Amino acid sequence: MGVSVLTLAFAAPSASAHGSFGQATLTGWAMLPAATFVSASDPSGGLLGGTPSNGITPPFDDQPVQGFSGIVKNGDGTFDVISDNGYGNKANSGDFVLRIHRVFPDYAKKTVDVVGGINLTDPNGYVSWALTRKDRVLTGADFDIESIQRLSDGTYWIGDEFGPYLLHFDRAGRLMQAPISLPGVRAPENPEGNPNLNSSKGFEGMAQSPDGRTLYPLLEGTVAGDPAGALRFNEFDLVHQRYTGTIYTYQLEDPSNSIGDAIAVDDDRFLIIERDQGQGATAKLKRIYLADKRDRNRDGKMDKTLVADLMNLADPRHLGGTSNVFTFPFQTIEDVVILDDRTLGVVNDNNFPFSSGRTAGQPDNDEFITIRLTDNLHADKRFLH
Repeated sequence: MGVSVLTLAFAAPSASAHGSFGQATLTGWAMLPAATFVSASDPSGGLLGGTPSNGITPPFDDQPVQGFSGIVKNGDGTFDVISDNGYGNKANSGDFVLRIHRVFPDYAKKTVDVVGGINLTDPNGYVSWALTRKDRVLTGADFDIESIQRLSDGTYWIGDEFGPYLLHFDRAGRLMQAPISLPGVRAPENPEGNPNLNSSKGFEGMAQSPDGRTLYPLLEGTVAGDPAGALRFNEFDLVHQRYTGTIYTYQLEDPSNSIGDAIAVDDDRFLIIERDQGQGATAKLKRIYLADKRDRNRDGKMDKTLVADLMNLADPRHLGGTSNVFTFPFQTIEDVVILDDRTLGVVNDNNFPFSSGRTAGQPDNDEFITIRLTDNLHADKRFLH
């Protein structure tokens, strides 16, 4: 193993004086209804106590198609999206099966079709602790998956929050090796104990370098002892299967905010969703930043440029409603993908059936939107096909 270079550097948060793009424009809107289920699947929601939420009463006869927390572009109009741990925590999600869904948003019809999917499993016993199901189908009590990248060989790398772990699956959803821990960081759900990261604050975003040799998993929360709002953006060498020790710092606008996703634009720049905890009328900050790891101003943090304010999207064609301004007022917005050099796809995690950011008292649907930026990203061409 070579000597790694530690570049973890922190500084006190500075005032938000970032450069920015202009007002982005909504160019497409499609919706998957909240009450969408995997047909002929296993019952789910039995650990929710039968308590109604937003007019929905569990348990369910089948698995909900919900909680989209990571996205991969397939190049044919479809996308692979992952459902997270299910219902919010380890204790209530043991009957929620972890799954990669394949979906097709039709922006002309404003609909989203679920065209396939695979369950995530560990048939070869790479997980050393007891799983919830004896058949080794993975559930939301085993892992909380929140980010995904697919390599050129068709295998998937998925970021988890319970470890936090990196998980490597083949194209059929079978775990290929033991979960990989992040050195020096443990969540409360980690069986090794001594946590220094809060629950649900693990690998919320994960980028892949243009050459496919490096992953960049980004923590959602601050590790104990680090400055408030400072998030560790880690570097993982796929060739040697190890963390390099290089860590960059993404600084939240407010320590109470969270990130929702992180993807690469080129070797140095990343698109990162940052959001507050509000929904509906209380939603204020839902943004996409361009973060540069080169740290041009030498303040110890990634440089940030505002790319899109998701609470202030121009909608001159009234694709998303009757107003000239479209808002994306969801508590959790956890998917961003580059469609072309000026167009992004963005998807919310609807936390079915708990979130109601669009209409009070009604469960949020999964909304797929496309937005046109005012400037080119000048992204690496390998991300544009």
